Amino acid sequence: MVIYNIISAFKFTDCLMLITFAFLTYVFQFYYKYYTRPNKLPGPIPLPFIGCGYLFTGNTRQLLELLHKKYGDICEFYLAGSRRILISRPEYVERILAPTSKDTTFLMKFPYSEGLEELGIAGKGIIVNHDIKSWKFNRQFFNQVIFTPNFNNEAVKWMNVLTQELEGYWKSLVNLKLPNGNLQNDKNDWQFEIDISKWARSFTTDMIVILVTGERSYSMASYYNVHSPEKITLSNALIKDSEKFIERFTDYHFGFSYFIYFSSFLRHYMPFIRNKVKYLLKNRDHLFETLDLIIKKRRKEIEEMPVGVELRHDMLTSLIVTNTERDMNNVKIVRDDFSRPMTDVEIRVYYVCHSPHVKQKMIDEIDSVFTPNTSFHLKYEDLLTLEYCDAIINEVGRIMPVGNEIRRYLANSAEVAGYQWEAGTMIHIHINGIHSHKNHWSNPEIFDPDRFYKENDNSEMNDKARHKFSLITFGGGLRICPGRKLAMIELLSLMVAIFGKYDVELVDMNAPLNTKSGSLTTCGGLPVRIRPRKLPV
Repeated sequence: MVIYNIISAFKFTDCLMLITFAFLTYVFQFYYKYYTRPNKLPGPIPLPFIGCGYLFTGNTRQLLELLHKKYGDICEFYLAGSRRILISRPEYVERILAPTSKDTTFLMKFPYSEGLEELGIAGKGIIVNHDIKSWKFNRQFFNQVIFTPNFNNEAVKWMNVLTQELEGYWKSLVNLKLPNGNLQNDKNDWQFEIDISKWARSFTTDMIVILVTGERSYSMASYYNVHSPEKITLSNALIKDSEKFIERFTDYHFGFSYFIYFSSFLRHYMPFIRNKVKYLLKNRDHLFETLDLIIKKRRKEIEEMPVGVELRHDMLTSLIVTNTERDMNNVKIVRDDFSRPMTDVEIRVYYVCHSPHVKQKMIDEIDSVFTPNTSFHLKYEDLLTLEYCDAIINEVGRIMPVGNEIRRYLANSAEVAGYQWEAGTMIHIHINGIHSHKNHWSNPEIFDPDRFYKENDNSEMNDKARHKFSLITFGGGLRICPGRKLAMIELLSLMVAIFGKYDVELVDMNAPLNTKSGSLTTCGGLPVRIRPRKLPV
């Protein structure tokens, strides 16, 4: 009764004053904590509730470049209720990325996060797993699968199959436009405009699905059907709508930032964010449903096979049979993980086409290994000899890295960049900032593959002279990208397939590179014109 009388005595103005007082108290505490923080670094002033979220427009690369340009090699910003330290200098990350299995101080990428829990990936696999013991087991398994000679040979075998399939789709589309459908590469001077980013993404999807699951998706066929009146019917396709699958996988990667940069309140109640989050959660459900169907189908197939029968060497099969009587590897893994190395060969095409001398030098190397006017049969050992192509891949990875940042979470206090940081600090290593640091790269804004080519005597190009963490395209230390070898196989194979047989030029040489950036930076579209190369007989 007393409580009721007290509540009844409250007027609207009293409630408003109470809310105002509570808000002002929170703001006072927020800024008191901010201005009395240890290790004060330059950075944007955070706002209550949203931190520095007012700077984030959905483009992670743009945000990090803005902070680096304005506040220097080490600065701070606030997102999702926590202080974050941004590092853009190789010397500052040496201890963080050091490859040691004994010191786990810098092994965690994320703490437990309700945002990652909502997205469905907290504590799972190897990408964002905050459980170090679980991560080590999973990483051991992943490395055992992906670094074997059999896996490399399997990858190259499917590169041959899929590049021939890709060529077949291109020739078929050209044939539909020619009189009487008479396509002969050695007689017809045809040319064809394509969005190479869409084809490359479809190719990568088909490649990853076959290596992960051992079965086919037909993303390239699906994209071909979009442009051809003559449709390809594939009744046995593992993924029925490959185009939608690609879109969902891409959106899933790009939506990652919303779940680590914004608190639950902002994700679900801020108008310009909540609609995007609703879509991302719905997209997650559809994607996981597709993956579950793939897993169930393969598990059933394995259960129906007699014990002792040799199984395929794809990753999914290895995951399913682990800890069973069919397990031949004796690697004890308890969680599933699907990884997809992002290759973005179209970004390489963009830079190569803007540098005629680079393009010609690359073609000359390809011709020296793969004889012109013959059917290319890719071999792993031949791909390893393409040193200038490898230099191009490294230089594009330097100037336009797919990853935007490397994150590390300090579970315990530690020293970084000359400061002692308390437990709970989030470190963000700015990849592009390190790759463009003028103390380590001369003319860093210039595309120059000779930085990485063996024939160049410039000391900057020498791996031993260059700071070992001035190039971190695939990360470093124990957390280095496990799919880097597969990514290199894909990139080298596609460069050979595209530039070894075709003249490639950009439709619009003056158009800037169209990219979009979330947790990763990818090409949003790249129209090119291709025609058969004029080769000497």
